[in-house]
Amino acid sequence: MKKIRFMDTSFRDGFQSVIGARVIVDDFLPALKAAVEAGIMHLEVGGGARFQSPYFYCGEDGFECMDKIRAAVGPEPNLQTLARGVNVVGLTSQSSEMIDLHAKLFKKHGMTTIRNFDALNDIRNMAYSGECIYKAGLFHQATITMMSLPPGMKDTYPHSAEFYASILKNILESGMHFHSLCFKDASGTCTPAVIREAVRRCREMLDAAGMKDVPIEMHTHDTADMAVACYMAAIEGGAEIIDLAMRPMSGGTSQPDLLTMWHAFKHTDYTLDIDYEKILKVEDTFEKCMAKYMLPPEAKTTNPLVTLSPLPGGALTANTQMMRDNNCLDLFPAVVRNMREVVEKGGFGTSVTPVSQFYFQQAFANTMDEKAGKPLWSTITPGYGRMVLGYFGRTPSTPDPEIVKKAAAVLKLEPTTEDAREIRDRDPKFNRPYYEQVLKDNNLPVNDENVFIIACCEDKGLAFLKGDRPMGCRFVTDTKKETKKETPKEQPKMSNNAPAAYTILVNGKAYQVQVLPGGMPMVTNVMPAPVAAAPVAAAKPASGTEVKAPMPATVKNVAVNVGDAVKKGDTLIVVEAMKMEQSITAPADGTVQEILVAVGDKVDPDQVVAII
Repeated sequence: MKKIRFMDTSFRDGFQSVIGARVIVDDFLPALKAAVEAGIMHLEVGGGARFQSPYFYCGEDGFECMDKIRAAVGPEPNLQTLARGVNVVGLTSQSSEMIDLHAKLFKKHGMTTIRNFDALNDIRNMAYSGECIYKAGLFHQATITMMSLPPGMKDTYPHSAEFYASILKNILESGMHFHSLCFKDASGTCTPAVIREAVRRCREMLDAAGMKDVPIEMHTHDTADMAVACYMAAIEGGAEIIDLAMRPMSGGTSQPDLLTMWHAFKHTDYTLDIDYEKILKVEDTFEKCMAKYMLPPEAKTTNPLVTLSPLPGGALTANTQMMRDNNCLDLFPAVVRNMREVVEKGGFGTSVTPVSQFYFQQAFANTMDEKAGKPLWSTITPGYGRMVLGYFGRTPSTPDPEIVKKAAAVLKLEPTTEDAREIRDRDPKFNRPYYEQVLKDNNLPVNDENVFIIACCEDKGLAFLKGDRPMGCRFVTDTKKETKKETPKEQPKMSNNAPAAYTILVNGKAYQVQVLPGGMPMVTNVMPAPVAAAPVAAAKPASGTEVKAPMPATVKNVAVNVGDAVKKGDTLIVVEAMKMEQSITAPADGTVQEILVAVGDKVDPDQVVAII
């Protein structure tokens, strides 16, 4: 009987996949301690979105969170984090010194292993960051990112077993030091057959290179309900480690539950070295710890539609949370539909952060263009545009030439094949002296941690250090305040075998919800909201030009005052949606007569925000 090792992802990817990484560290420490006491010694606890989210949504310092975690579990457990190659724990490429600082700081704050990946599988993006991890005295897990392409795609080579084997060949030829190899499928769409063959080929390559002691780990999400089959295929191909989670952060968009996989191994030649009674107790503790957090229904259900449009589990709920925040969750099906074309025209980079975010932002922009009656691709978002132009590395296939041309015109950048890290090294705004000056200008302590926070969290990191610590966690009590139920004349009764159906209003939008016999709510349809009385129009001058919001968003900055003279194209207001800022500009020369929004306000598409 072969014992399969596992890493518990509950406290990092589980959080990201189910609740958008928005969780306060003190709330889950009892469950983390219980997990270690039950014998779970390999845990993913940080990096990725769990570095930025404490600053953005939880009012916490990411480094202090890591310190608390290490103190809670003691010195023995293998604490693993996630890094995005040269992006490390940000959404944009970093300079060499910031990449090196990342490894040193994560070592300093108690981490043991870093999983290092690049969404484009560009070896240049992994090689330098990998060496920094290795030299810092951390275990380096080199990673190949995976997904399946939607049906009908012209290029079938990227994301085949042959393609993945070629990535390992590049890793070996680079001379990069690594302790383990991971296959990471953030969308949960790669098929068992491809996984089995890719792992088999790579196991043979490692053995032939004299690296038989380098284990292979498989990571996927259960979004398309295939994770158990994919893990079995990976193990048959030669993988020794798999990623699992515990309830309530398991299943659906997250990893399979630990006990589900333990059960699946029955009557096979494999097993997990666990005491299931102890795991049951840990899961009970975990559920109590997380009881106050709102678990989005889409996070805990499987969705076969992702096989037609690779939307990563780790980003699905983060994006639906943002769409809830911006009152536009009803657009989600259209955004998912538009992702297919975005993936194809973008060069088939793997749908994992930050590329998955670029895909989602561009699909969101295309959806808004479509809704406004504009041609698709009227808008090119900054992240997606920079990606197709080569500023994040080489895409697996050549992006659509017309999209590249549009991106170059919109962003005023020329396409490049240069190493993304070297581009940042030349830019003073991405190096330490610049960040140190920002800290000095704001009377903040100049130290490694603060420099790194600004590098990876940018304006929001600076705002945090200055004391602006907004709380963006979604709690059950908050949801109850926002939700108004329509009470039917006769509430449907739940039988032992049939779901109960309800219609609820959330932020003015109507949803059909089924509550299954097990108690899990599932959104089954988005309905037109009941027609409300038309709001009374605000008084405005008889003459003047209305300036309207282009999309549902949150006001981040008001750049002008009433009475200011402005030129056509001047920025009036900056809004943010889907982690993407957009300037609302003056449509003509004039004088600002009214500003109708304030920082923090939510705006709807075509809402008048100013008059000039």
